[in-house]
Amino acid sequence: MRQAQAALLTASALIATAAIVRPAAAQDVPDATDLAAPPPPAAETLAAPPAPTAPPSLPEKLGQVPGTWDLSRDGTNRRCVMTLVLDSGEAGQRLRFPAGCRRALPVLKGVAGWLFVDGALRLVDRNVRPVLEFARRPDQRSLVAQAEGGERYSLVPLDIVAMRPADAAAAPEIAPADPANPDPSPLRTAARVPAELQPAATASAGPAPGLYALDRFQQRDTCRINLDGSGGGVHIVPGCHDSGLEVFDPVRWRYTNGRMTLTAKRGHSIDLVPSGDGRWRRDPEVGTTFVLRRVD
Repeated sequence: MRQAQAALLTASALIATAAIVRPAAAQDVPDATDLAAPPPPAAETLAAPPAPTAPPSLPEKLGQVPGTWDLSRDGTNRRCVMTLVLDSGEAGQRLRFPAGCRRALPVLKGVAGWLFVDGALRLVDRNVRPVLEFARRPDQRSLVAQAEGGERYSLVPLDIVAMRPADAAAAPEIAPADPANPDPSPLRTAARVPAELQPAATASAGPAPGLYALDRFQQRDTCRINLDGSGGGVHIVPGCHDSGLEVFDPVRWRYTNGRMTLTAKRGHSIDLVPSGDGRWRRDPEVGTTFVLRRVD
């Protein structure tokens, strides 16, 4: 009897203990719905600002081709500044270049004209057969062709119709200097530059204003220019022997994002990047070497 009572008391104690432990365990274990992490907030997508578009510099049609071009053989200092015109000749449209160009670039000995066919520029012989067929480079700033002998040639626009604004024809021409009242300054002066185009005065990593010499491949100091520190103007020093730079005719400069930009009177431009020791080289490197070197 005593054993039966003892067993009954033990069973009652176990039931009571289980009743206490079960609610506690139910409180300790979180519900499955509580374990699910809340969905992350939708990330805000910021639209990237549109990349600035460079002004067009290569022709899209025949009427945009006329003007001055710089033809050079890649990897050499051989070059020629030529003028393409719309006048019809014995082989397509006419072109003009100095007689010395045939010595510098013998490929020109057989060139008698030019054509613009299917969006591509060609220099042709007297029988209108292609001598150099140019294609656009990926940078869209110059043309490249390969001659029959394998040598490559670059054709860079200096001042062509495609570079000029649509209202260029309506713009008044600059009156020539009056011989009776010559400009007392020995340097060519440029028009006042807008404030937004002026170089930052605190750009320590930028080019220092002052005198720079132009180096071409193996030719040094072919021309000198002066960069104005206060107004962003560019002046070509008299005695320049580089026809390409004279035709380009830079009138202002600015420095931004690690690049120096020279802007011509017609509005087109070239970019230069630092190459050490006060030198700035053209980027991208097309045609003949173009390096500006600081002159102390």
